[in-house]
Parts: sequence; structure tokens; C-alpha cells
Amino acid sequence: MTKQQANNPLHGITLEKVVTDLVDHYGWSGLADRININCFKSDPSVKSSLKFLRKTPWARDKVEALYITTFSESSPWKKST
Repeated sequence: MTKQQANNPLHGITLEKVVTDLVDHYGWSGLADRININCFKSDPSVKSSLKFLRKTPWARDKVEALYITTFSESSPWKKST
């Protein structure tokens, strides 16, 4: 299992951190423009988004993919930590 996780860029990063970092970077409206789901459009909050994303694998996949492309090592938008 460790070998499998070695190639997972999200290993050790919580879904809450993913959503929070994306909101900090794009804002709710920018996030809704990039991923067309209601939890980012209508009265958005981290709590409601997490609830939806945990129940909806396709939406979670899109959010995680956006996080990876936004904050990957090769991305010009890499967030400094």
C-alpha cells in the first residue's frame, strides 16, 4: 500500500485542505467557473462542499484534479508553503 501511495500527489492532504486552498486561490465564483457544481454557486461554504464532495465521486475527482494542476510542482501557480 505504501508503494501505491508514493505516486499519489494528494497523499496526506485532506479534502478540507484541498477545498480551502482552492477557495483561497480562486474564490468561490472562480471555483464555480472552473467546476460547474451547485455547492460552489449557491450559498457556498467549506462544510456544505465537503458534504457534497464526499458523497459524489465524480465531483471530488474534478476538484482533486484541479488542485493537482493548480498546485503541482510544474504549475506556474504553485502555492508557496
